[in-house]
Amino acid sequence: MSLLSIGRSGLLAAQVGLSTTGNNITNANVPGYSRQGVVQTDTPSQNTGAGFVGTGTEVSSVRRYYDNFLANQLRGAETNQASLEGFYKQISQIDNLLADPTAGLSPVMQDFFNGVQNAAASPASAAARQSMLSTSESLAARFQGMSARLNEISEGVNSQVVSSVGEINSYARQIAELNNTISGLSSGGDLPNDLLDHRDQLITDLNKLVKTNVIQGDNNTLTVQMGTGQPLVVGNTAFTLGTAQAANDPSKMSVGYVAPNGKFTPLPDKVITGGQLGGLIEFRNTALDGAQNQLGQVAASLATSFNAQHQLGQDQNGALGGTFFNPIQAYVNPNANNAPQSTAEVKGTVVDAGKLTASDYSVDFDGTNFNVKRLSDGQVTQINPFPQTEPQVIDGVAYSITGAPAQNDNFLVRPTYAAAKDLTVAVNDPTKIALAAPVTTGAPIANTGSAKISAGTVDQNYLAPGNALTAPVTLTFDKAAGTLAGFPAGQDVTVTANGNTTTYPAGTPVPFTDGAAIGFGGVSFSISGAPGNGDTFTVGPNTSGVGDSRNGALLAGLQSKNVMNNGTATFQGAYAQVVNVVGNKAREAQIGMNAADAAVVQATKAHQSVSGVNLDEEAANLLRYQQAYQAAGKVMQIASTLFDTLLSLGR
Repeated sequence: MSLLSIGRSGLLAAQVGLSTTGNNITNANVPGYSRQGVVQTDTPSQNTGAGFVGTGTEVSSVRRYYDNFLANQLRGAETNQASLEGFYKQISQIDNLLADPTAGLSPVMQDFFNGVQNAAASPASAAARQSMLSTSESLAARFQGMSARLNEISEGVNSQVVSSVGEINSYARQIAELNNTISGLSSGGDLPNDLLDHRDQLITDLNKLVKTNVIQGDNNTLTVQMGTGQPLVVGNTAFTLGTAQAANDPSKMSVGYVAPNGKFTPLPDKVITGGQLGGLIEFRNTALDGAQNQLGQVAASLATSFNAQHQLGQDQNGALGGTFFNPIQAYVNPNANNAPQSTAEVKGTVVDAGKLTASDYSVDFDGTNFNVKRLSDGQVTQINPFPQTEPQVIDGVAYSITGAPAQNDNFLVRPTYAAAKDLTVAVNDPTKIALAAPVTTGAPIANTGSAKISAGTVDQNYLAPGNALTAPVTLTFDKAAGTLAGFPAGQDVTVTANGNTTTYPAGTPVPFTDGAAIGFGGVSFSISGAPGNGDTFTVGPNTSGVGDSRNGALLAGLQSKNVMNNGTATFQGAYAQVVNVVGNKAREAQIGMNAADAAVVQATKAHQSVSGVNLDEEAANLLRYQQAYQAAGKVMQIASTLFDTLLSLGR
């Protein structure tokens, strides 16, 4: 090969080097751009007889500096960062809502019980009773307002889920198209580096929406999986995702595949992990659902326990107390996939504040029995018998199932989910607040002994048909027999002394024990001291309870009573626990997000050390290729001079 050709090959190689370096410099700030470098090799030498002489150089390829391992590390850090960031942004809203010292639940709950205490202190005061109603309405409004805010957050999450799925589909289509283009351009062996960068950047952006796993395919195509391995892009085919209301809960948007014919197949939430979408779904299924259910648990427990005590009182009209708050009904959603012929209906009413949990329940019919599964721990309770003769109480909820079920019928039951929203005051007349007790006790001054009878109390048995007192019951002490007689016919009598309870048949005299608790028909009292022979004691209906506040004191006492969680927590304590749990989750998410930020910075530096453009290095390359270009030009100049000399010799 001539010297001119050798110089020409060096000139062309230097030109490619200058172009590549210039391209690196101009794209240094382009997201996803990977540094490129010229791979230069020598051309085959020629044997001149005196030895092999080089024939020049050529550019074998323009190399893309890219490390797949480092890129995967960066993607993993970024998808975790996006997931934690999405989770934290949402949970911080709930944290601010629940923990607000003025707009939270604690202040208004305190005001409510202050109103109850004031009414109990002045039971005859119409103003005190009206104030109690006002604080009750304020309490219900606060519960409703907080529930509405949580529902707004839930709707916002649904909207973001739909938006994220749309973006995922867009990225998937673009990646599939690039797979097809890159595959066609790679057939000659050279790689379209800029298209590879573009595809990798799309995968990076997709990875921030949902965790991706990339598998190298044939002919430089990529298979992209999401979550726990669900295919999203295979070769030049992009799978389409969609959203629809969850079959068992219309308040949630589920994510699934959409077939070409439009059929939607939902995916389980647990398979969608990482990225913004994974963070949103995790937040919705844990923190948001938990906050809604736990807030509702406080509302339902307060309403149920307050109603139970209010019904044991007497209002200013002499009637037994009714429900103070309207009863809390469980949120029940029949699965959209239930058989069309099924007529089964499931209803749930909260009846026991102490047994109530913050869990959701799945009610399933296996063809023979209905089974109630507590979703928090998987515990299953069978409805027995079915068909029912009366509602069955499970975890404080009375289940009533009617109609003809079909096999595999499913119902989602959320006892506390809507309780805060549904909490309303049933009483609107101050005179119907039952502050008095429905029974009174007394002993005539003519009694010869020193015995005294305590103020009577009643329990839920008093509300059973036939148990309410309509006339006074007079008990007479027989000193010789040491017994009390005169108890109502048809009602057994219990005597509790020293922790032991003895039951005596109706109509029989009962042995007297100093200070023992005596009960019949839901009425309880005690007689203490030494009664004289023939001494009498009366237990009867309260006919003048306007100034009586015994039941009001019991209503006010619910504030400090361990009513919730099987008698281990007060209302304020349970709410404080909700605030604490949400606050801890928010703090954990914040700490995790900060750690994820640091991991992304570290992974980015490692990735950029290979793929990033170093302007100082590129400036040096410019000088190197410039000098090579000039040198190759000098070779060609010398070759031209020599050729001219040869031509002049021949003249």
